[in-house]
Amino acid sequence: MPCAACDVEVCPKQRWLGMSGKQLNFWLLGALSWHAIVYNPASSISGFLFFMLEVSNLACSRGDHRLFSGLSFMLHPGQIMQVQGANGSGKTSLLRTLCGFMMPDEGDIVWRGESIRELDEEYYAEMLYLGHLNAIKDELSALENLQISAGLSGIELDEKEALAALRRMGLRGRERLPTKVLSQGQRRRVALARLLASDAALWILDEPLTALDVGAVELIQELLAEHLARQGMVIFTTHQPLQVAGAEMRSLSLS
Repeated sequence: MPCAACDVEVCPKQRWLGMSGKQLNFWLLGALSWHAIVYNPASSISGFLFFMLEVSNLACSRGDHRLFSGLSFMLHPGQIMQVQGANGSGKTSLLRTLCGFMMPDEGDIVWRGESIRELDEEYYAEMLYLGHLNAIKDELSALENLQISAGLSGIELDEKEALAALRRMGLRGRERLPTKVLSQGQRRRVALARLLASDAALWILDEPLTALDVGAVELIQELLAEHLARQGMVIFTTHQPLQVAGAEMRSLSLS
């Protein structure tokens, strides 16, 4: 029977009941080819879909010191959130916990309706983490660092694509130099070029603006805006002002 609401033979409104989060996502992604769905963050159905991140009652400690507890939030496609707090409040620990690098004391982190503990590599393939350290090899060139980093993430990045990413990051003429001869700001640009080489839906960025000049900060703001326009999601920390055109900046305070 056609759905009374949309007059198609198989409608998401009739099919989503009884499906797991993963089943629902894969089924609806196929349905999108013939059935128009309007994304509405207020909808419980659409809010559950499309790579949503949900954190419930999260608690984390460092040694005997409890950093935070009872932390809950959701992030939908196209949203960006800044984690704020004083030094030592647990910002980096939260980001690393969201990445699955640290186990929380309590609570759960859910991606597309499934706990990241169960998803493992499926989650890592859709998440990009950039820490406050650059994680690049001094003896390798910017080009080599970017291609190796992409390869470790399962992305085949050819030389042409890698050079284009580095040049957009303002590194034209320095692509083949050993990174040890680059300035701190240029080394940070090499690390941030991973954003251009990734198709991850969720970006988790720890102090991405460190050592960047005004021009580079503006470029990162552009990249964030482009990612959000593609319905990507961003969680980040920074001690510097950051504005993203067309985006409503959400904030989470750990103070």
